[in-house]
Amino acid sequence: MKILVAGGTGFIGTNLCVELAERGHEVTALSRSPDDGTLPQGVETAIGDVSAYNSIVETVADHDAVVNLVSLSPLFQPPAGTSHEEVHLGGTENLVRAAEDGDVDRFLQLSALGADPTGDTAYIRAKGQAERAVRDSSLEWTIVRPSVVFGDGGEFVDFTKTLTTPYVTGLPGGGKTRFQPIWVGDLVPMLADALEDDTHVGETYEIGGPQVLTLADVTELAYEAEGKDVTIVPIPMGLARVGLSAAGPLPFVPFGPDQARSLAFDNTVADNDVTSFGRDPAELTTLGSYLDLEGAPRGAKPAGMA
Repeated sequence: MKILVAGGTGFIGTNLCVELAERGHEVTALSRSPDDGTLPQGVETAIGDVSAYNSIVETVADHDAVVNLVSLSPLFQPPAGTSHEEVHLGGTENLVRAAEDGDVDRFLQLSALGADPTGDTAYIRAKGQAERAVRDSSLEWTIVRPSVVFGDGGEFVDFTKTLTTPYVTGLPGGGKTRFQPIWVGDLVPMLADALEDDTHVGETYEIGGPQVLTLADVTELAYEAEGKDVTIVPIPMGLARVGLSAAGPLPFVPFGPDQARSLAFDNTVADNDVTSFGRDPAELTTLGSYLDLEGAPRGAKPAGMA
């Protein structure tokens, strides 16, 4: 199968290109500025910007399947001159249109847990609106909504350390926001399966890792991996929102009001759809084991426990 991976030189994209190439597919990574050095031999690259239809339409038409991984981080404010609506909604609409015009059969959309056209943050709203564009298309689509993804080159652990300091740190709400982190090495085989197996057409999957961890748990793990202790001081959510809203316009502050709002709701799954890909949640890689730590952080609960 000839597969175009939009966002193929990013964190998840690079890993997926490797997986697909190892399975024998012809893979092309689409990016605004592709770097051949990050991809295995045999993976082609193409230049294109999903927010500009004319820059991608010819490339898309030459493939059997398209994967949309293009994304702005929900953890940081969008770079100046762009927005979640432009990239997530507009970019998806352009890829869908190009795929329909180019007689592409399969379309895999990487979305996000909580995606909702009327959600509380610009990221969640744009992801929800993008899902609607995919579902309304004539393509054989599959949508995957993962919790936060970690691994080499990922930003989740680095984000946690950017938000905090070792030894003593404040966290909004005491860091009680819950996540269900999944290792990129567990996620990408499922994405590849979603492309190869027709039983996944027309399905939306919510994917999480083997543990539910609070932001406080993740903070403790991140610093434990560096041999450092940390004591967490709760910051009232209202105060955190005011502080991040005030600091948001400053160019050297990567967080803003949207990031504060995102910490007000959990990022976990009710039913872990990894089972739809023949995986047992308990067998997935934990964040602690990825960081070479023994056991789980205090307070961590197996996924599915309240």
